[in-house]
Order: sequence, then structure tokens, then C-alpha cells
Amino acid sequence: MPKPSTLQLQILDRLFHSLHERNIAAVSSAPAANLFLTLPAADNRMQIRSFGEAILRSAAAVEQTFGGIMTRLWDDPFEWTLPEELSTAEKIKEYIWEVEKTRVKGFAFLISDDELLKQIPAPECIKPIFEILIETLARAENLHGRANAIRELL
Repeated sequence: MPKPSTLQLQILDRLFHSLHERNIAAVSSAPAANLFLTLPAADNRMQIRSFGEAILRSAAAVEQTFGGIMTRLWDDPFEWTLPEELSTAEKIKEYIWEVEKTRVKGFAFLISDDELLKQIPAPECIKPIFEILIETLARAENLHGRANAIRELL
């Protein structure tokens, strides 16, 4: 994988890659029977109730962002990341690897740290790329953490 040429890009690249590796490891360590086993909802605020769904949403957040950065299309990958489509650990890992390829291509668009300051139309408003990436990392890490918590509870 080619490395970005500047410090901030290298740090972001490393953080996203680390999330990718931890998502793969989490799926590899989850019992197949528990992938989409749901927790009972304590209230209506807890929308994501299975380990598999949380991991898929984590990867989908990354896919959506890098698709948006590269093509300016901010489609939510919800339809092709449904548990019905990605029902096994192997299929989930394949999807996570596809997201990683998309992410690497996205970082190839970013030549220097100056690129991070460029403002682009994000889903809701115009933002600097750096802000979009940080928000994506936060959302994807939160979903990864939820997945781990659900796995431990099961």
C-alpha cells in the first residue's frame, strides 16, 4: 500500500488502517452463531442491536466517506450491507476488505496535508476534507466499540 507523503495524512492513514485491521480481527473472533444475534432493546434509542450490524455500519461509514471524497456521491451503502446480503463472517470480511481498497484509493487522491484543507460538498454542507475524515473516524470507531460491547455481552 503506498504511503501518503505528509505527516497528517500518514497519521490518518494509519488510524483508518488500524480500524480496518480491528474490524477484521473482531469478525474473525466472533462465533458464527452470534454474528447477528440481537440484544433485547432496553429502549428505542438503541437501533443497532447485533455485533454484525455494528461492524458492517463501521465499515460502511468509511466506504460512504471515501466514495464521497472520490466521486462526490454520498450514498449510504445500507442496501448492500444488509445482514441478508452479508450473512457470514467470510462475506463480512470480504466487504471490509473492499472498503479498505476504496479507502486506499481515496487516500491516493490526497497528495499532501494541504489537500485536507480543501472544502468539498459533504452530505449536509461544505466542509474541509480533514473534518470529514475525523468525523468518519469517530463514527466508525464508535460503531466498532458498540460491536465489541455487543460481542462481550453475548
